[in-house]
Order: sequence, then C-alpha cells, then structure tokens
Amino acid sequence: MSAVTIQQMADRVAQLLEERLGLGGRGLSAKMKRAGRTLPRKVRDAGRLLAASAQKAQNPKLLGQIDMGEVTEAYDVCLKHLIAIDPVGRRRDYFAGMIGSVGFGVLVLAMAIAGFLAWRGYF
Repeated sequence: MSAVTIQQMADRVAQLLEERLGLGGRGLSAKMKRAGRTLPRKVRDAGRLLAASAQKAQNPKLLGQIDMGEVTEAYDVCLKHLIAIDPVGRRRDYFAGMIGSVGFGVLVLAMAIAGFLAWRGYF
C-alpha cells in the first residue's frame, strides 16, 4: 500500500465526517478533534490512527513504519460507523428533543401558575 492510498483513505473518512456529522476543519486530525465524544471510542481511536498514518506517509522514510493491516482495519471501522449515520435522522431527533424539552417546560410553568392561582383562591 502506498502513501497515496493511505492519504485517499484519510480523505474519504474526513469527507464522511463532514457529510454525515457536519464537522469542519482542515484534514482528518482536525475533524477528529472536533468530533470529540460524538463518535464511539473505537472509531475515535481508529480515526486518530488513520490520521497519524496519513501524516507519517508524507515522509518516505517513515512510510516503512506504518502497519498497513492496522491502517486498513482502522479505515474499515471508521467507514462502517460513518456510513451507518443518517444525517436527516440526527437532525430530526435533535429538533424533536428540543421541542419535547420546551413543551415540558411550558407544561410545568402552566401547572405552577394554575397551582398558584388555586392557592390564592381564584379557582
């Protein structure tokens, strides 16, 4: 496996992070840092390994130190997880959670106002 192949793998994972999670940044390492705890530990570790390998692949002397089996396995882990993410579903769940929490707050406020009015004798 050559340096170009490793860089293509890193670029593909970075592209998926941008498409599926909406993460910005230059390069895979910056996007992985921004992803933080959004990704499971196994995927984060695989992404960091892939980013480090892509950086090492820039230097021909360090290219020999890269374990190609680990890089391929890390790429597969990242790809499998990122392809399964549905960006529309994530957005829908986010807004549903927001509406639910606001609705609950309004319900509690209405009950507090009704309780206060009943306590004061208006009901």
